[in-house]
Amino acid sequence: MTFDQMRLSYTRSGLAESDLADDPVTQFRHWFTEANSDDKPAWLEVNAMTLATADTAGRVTTRIVLLKAIEDDHFLFFTNYRSEKARQIAANRQVSLGFHWPHLERQVRIVGTATQVARSVSQAYFDSRPRDSRLGAMLSDQSAEISGREVLQTKLDSLQRQFADTDQLPCPDHWGGYAVNPSEVEFWQGRESRLHDRLLYRRHESSWRVCRLSP
Repeated sequence: MTFDQMRLSYTRSGLAESDLADDPVTQFRHWFTEANSDDKPAWLEVNAMTLATADTAGRVTTRIVLLKAIEDDHFLFFTNYRSEKARQIAANRQVSLGFHWPHLERQVRIVGTATQVARSVSQAYFDSRPRDSRLGAMLSDQSAEISGREVLQTKLDSLQRQFADTDQLPCPDHWGGYAVNPSEVEFWQGRESRLHDRLLYRRHESSWRVCRLSP
């Protein structure tokens, strides 16, 4: 089968204005709960999201990161503050998040601004991570060129020896979280004949307005 022959017909359900919650974060939580149901595919990380960032010259990059919390209606993820994504956010706080839940034939697109979270929030999440994940964050100079994988293994071996007798690992200053404050949230439900349902919340002062977009 060639690329142009690959297609599915989306017939699972529809999305009407009357289905929506008053605000997009509540609606997102509803959809996330459904996506995370017991019958989801075992391989699917429902909190995986595409993060798009851009520098001041308009150069856009994307990657998959994991949603780790929703606090005060902000979407939180954690990363290395020296990474390319972090450098772009420092130059341009406008970001976009994208969730794809193929088993429900749904997508969610979020547009907003990213801000570093308080150090206490980063520390608390860092402490909750598995030991190997914390060691990985400590040793990685994310996005920097390295000569080979052995560089990472050497650093890991050194850290394992250094902290062999304790599980209290320091959260690196160059690692922490971002909170994305949404200004637009689109809920996309696949439909037959590519006539998908697209309902968009737009922030208007202290409230939200909903409109329907053409597929």
